[in-house]
Amino acid sequence: MAKQKIDKNYLDFIPVKNPEIKYETNDKGNITVFIRWEGFFNKIAQKFFHRPKVSSIDLDDYGSFVWNTIDDKKDIYTLSQELDAHFPKMEKSLSRLIKFLEILKDHHLITYSGKGNITK
Repeated sequence: MAKQKIDKNYLDFIPVKNPEIKYETNDKGNITVFIRWEGFFNKIAQKFFHRPKVSSIDLDDYGSFVWNTIDDKKDIYTLSQELDAHFPKMEKSLSRLIKFLEILKDHHLITYSGKGNITK
């Protein structure tokens, strides 16, 4: 089976936060995201392997800035420009931003909407 070619520019995608995800900001301005583990296999892991029902993930300064900048209107290009302006000495900022957003999407913390909608 051949790979499906996507002819859209990744920088046009608009990240949208999952409204079901809870998060809080600490006194330093960093974000903690809470992921609730539900479903059959997670229940088994919680019961037999003492896995938590909710995991807390602490974002660093960069991740917290990106999380706070996502407003369901800005595309990835705009986010990258704001990231560069806020952290001018950051190396490979665009590739780091894209990788971070991919991780968020893989864990269902964000989706994409607008002209850059991805269905994969």
